[in-house]
Amino acid sequence: MSSENEIANLLHESRRFPPSAEFSKQAVAQPELYEKAKSDRLAFWAAQANNLHWHKPFTKTLDWSEAPFAKWFEDGELNVSYNCLDRHVESGAGDRVALFFEGEPGDTKAFTYKELLQEVKKAANVLANLGIQSGDRVAIYMPLIPEAIIAMHAVVRLGAVHSVVFGGFSADSLAARIQDAGAKLVITADGGFRKGKASALKPAVDSALSDEKCPSVEHVLVVKRCGNEIDWDDNRDLWWHEQLDSASSEHQSQGFNAEHPLFILYTSGTTGKPKGILHTTGGYLTQAAYTHKNVFDLHETKDVYWCTADIGWITGHSYVAYGPMANGATQVIYEGTPDTPDWGRWWSIIEKYKVSIFYTAPTAIRSFMKLGREMINKFDLSSLRLLGSVGEPINPEAWMWYREVIGSGTTPIVDTWWQTETGAIMISPLPGVTAAKPGSAMLPLPGVSMEVVDDEGNAVGNGHGGLLTITEPWPSMLRGIWGDPERFKETYWSRFPGRYFAGDGAKLDEDGDLWLLGRVDDVMNVSGHRLSTTEIESALVSHPYVAEAAVVGAKDETTGQAVVAFVILRASQVSQTGDEEKVSKELRDHVAKEIGPIAKPRTIFVVAELPKTRSGKIMRRLLRDVAEDRPVGDVTTLADTTVMDTISSRVASGASD
Repeated sequence: MSSENEIANLLHESRRFPPSAEFSKQAVAQPELYEKAKSDRLAFWAAQANNLHWHKPFTKTLDWSEAPFAKWFEDGELNVSYNCLDRHVESGAGDRVALFFEGEPGDTKAFTYKELLQEVKKAANVLANLGIQSGDRVAIYMPLIPEAIIAMHAVVRLGAVHSVVFGGFSADSLAARIQDAGAKLVITADGGFRKGKASALKPAVDSALSDEKCPSVEHVLVVKRCGNEIDWDDNRDLWWHEQLDSASSEHQSQGFNAEHPLFILYTSGTTGKPKGILHTTGGYLTQAAYTHKNVFDLHETKDVYWCTADIGWITGHSYVAYGPMANGATQVIYEGTPDTPDWGRWWSIIEKYKVSIFYTAPTAIRSFMKLGREMINKFDLSSLRLLGSVGEPINPEAWMWYREVIGSGTTPIVDTWWQTETGAIMISPLPGVTAAKPGSAMLPLPGVSMEVVDDEGNAVGNGHGGLLTITEPWPSMLRGIWGDPERFKETYWSRFPGRYFAGDGAKLDEDGDLWLLGRVDDVMNVSGHRLSTTEIESALVSHPYVAEAAVVGAKDETTGQAVVAFVILRASQVSQTGDEEKVSKELRDHVAKEIGPIAKPRTIFVVAELPKTRSGKIMRRLLRDVAEDRPVGDVTTLADTTVMDTISSRVASGASD
């Protein structure tokens, strides 16, 4: 079926969805974008950069002489906060709504660009009064509330470097990130609302800073969100609102070098020392703004945009805090979960704010598939004109459901591939240009150069699978791992000299379009055949019984590894499926038919939920622990830490083939 040196993928997709003539006519991106980028790639990127405001214009586009350490627009100076706020106010758009905030309890607030700028200026003055200067690091550990975005912009306005730590991380994880960055200040909240109740945050900060574990921290700024009881250190802790109330709203931004550090973001799921991905100023903002404008077909005076990501992840940086604001967009942010008070919450928000562009994760889409259409049909989603997917490959069935049920069968979908390390979207259809295929991310964006190669670094060509590599530097690329340049070179550049290896597998179909197969470490070796977990998951979800599936490889004495699947059944099918032994046999036979007998799962477990982070990613390493009957690892990053107990109990009770 496949050789040792090839990632097998047998997805066959003949459906194509070209954009309507009407959509193409008004689309931001036009076909000549590819031609311009191909004819002169560096001139193309320089033109994108010049859409920003530069305090000092650049004259050099790229210096790659010290590869893999890139310098983009290195002699130019700009300020990210100015580009996202001041320039819109100065151009007359100050009364445009920048943020519609929806709190989980139902409280709301709207900020115009003028109002948001005023708050950011006050916050910048507060930070400056606390001694924060250019180059200092500030840790941000907050719920998704307006103050979190204000804090991010205040930090970068001063030329300081933020490290946003996801609010679901434990005190130990927070401490490790504060220590590694050497943060001087922590900005947090007493708590945030989640699943209908206040979820405390300040206690984790107190624990992280206890016993002199983080001696670099001088102050903690605390936003009063929930009003819950918290401990207080008068020598260290300060209320955010008290500090801002007495702060001046006058603050003049200054330009910083395009290669000035902007933020550190620690990759999730790492073990041992945290891996701090470093991004700098000019190239990052250039590509975040360019991709947001073109991939989402943004018409800033007409659209209401909503990305459901938390700011603790790179998606929340590039496509909530920075890209949309650089483009003057109006966007929605929501504090809580999609199931509070019920599973209609997201759709009620879309109806309420007339959201036109919606960007979320495949795992969320599959969760709604499981529940069926009834809840969604209660809401008016006619304002939606573009849908986006991010986080992991989206299987064709989920893609079609997303289009048909959420998009009324007509709304274009942009399936995007990128990473914390890439900083911005690298692969995506361009709405108005691309005839999309369900499940395919399609092509690298104009200005991005990629190639799928075999283990020896040779291009595989159409119809074959391999390893996804980036062949030319790009503006929003990471500039290193904080404090560890050798680890940066070893991790990303050693496998294929001169190329960035993304760590993902991909296949080029016969048309040359890209299908992402997920992490290479999510590829199983079964009797010498390399199988993609994504491929098998797609086959399972294509069966009418299955709403969602996760597949892992488990050790097997006979085959080396065996396929183990965890599936959630659709609500509409559960009562009709009969006993689980028959369900398991039918699903195993279905996989054999779709892919081949070698891919048939050894075991299928029917479960009620899968272990997911709050960003929607499935933690397959925990499922591997269950599949191999060993103690389950760290669950602190899960949205619901009790899920693994439920799954383990279910498996132990024999809910399998």
